[in-house]
Amino acid sequence: MNRLLMAGLLSCAVSAQALAALPAGTVAPTFNTQASLAGKEFTYDLTKALKKGPVVVYFYPGAFTGGCNIQAHTFAENMDKFKSAGASVIGVSLDKIKTLDEFSADPNYCAGKLPVASDADGKIAASYELKISKLPEGKQIPNSKGDIIDHDFAERTTFIVTKDGKIAATVGGVKPDENVMKSLEIVQNLAAGKPAG
Repeated sequence: MNRLLMAGLLSCAVSAQALAALPAGTVAPTFNTQASLAGKEFTYDLTKALKKGPVVVYFYPGAFTGGCNIQAHTFAENMDKFKSAGASVIGVSLDKIKTLDEFSADPNYCAGKLPVASDADGKIAASYELKISKLPEGKQIPNSKGDIIDHDFAERTTFIVTKDGKIAATVGGVKPDENVMKSLEIVQNLAAGKPAG
């Protein structure tokens, strides 16, 4: 029953259209937070990352959950293509940093290639005007590792932010792997001097 509840909750987060999310042309809110890559913690600063090129900022409901596992794996498999297009990627969720230490190092998901950042209080997601689904009160929902999830869920939405700090495109309301491939298409278009969409 708990697994069905989790699937339903995360399915809502996946299928919700990013209508409330910040639109293209908007200045992306900057943030500075704890992140992890290959199990090693560091401070992620969006402003510094943008100095090197476009950044794909992707929000996802939670580490070690079905769709998010697929999305992280797909990003990890395509990181070289994002880099070739001059873009970097950062995943953001409401998970605690210790959970992200494991997720970032897991060979089946982030595989030590994809950095993920903690937005434990949801302030970063809120600044991007994302819908946050509350964890049902009194319910114990396990993740794919069997650990109990203890945080709310940001809707699955990706923002492609250009060096000037503006959102070039927003990707939401699609399956996790499609989210990655659409984001890759956009950064490749930008690298080629074409329109984002």
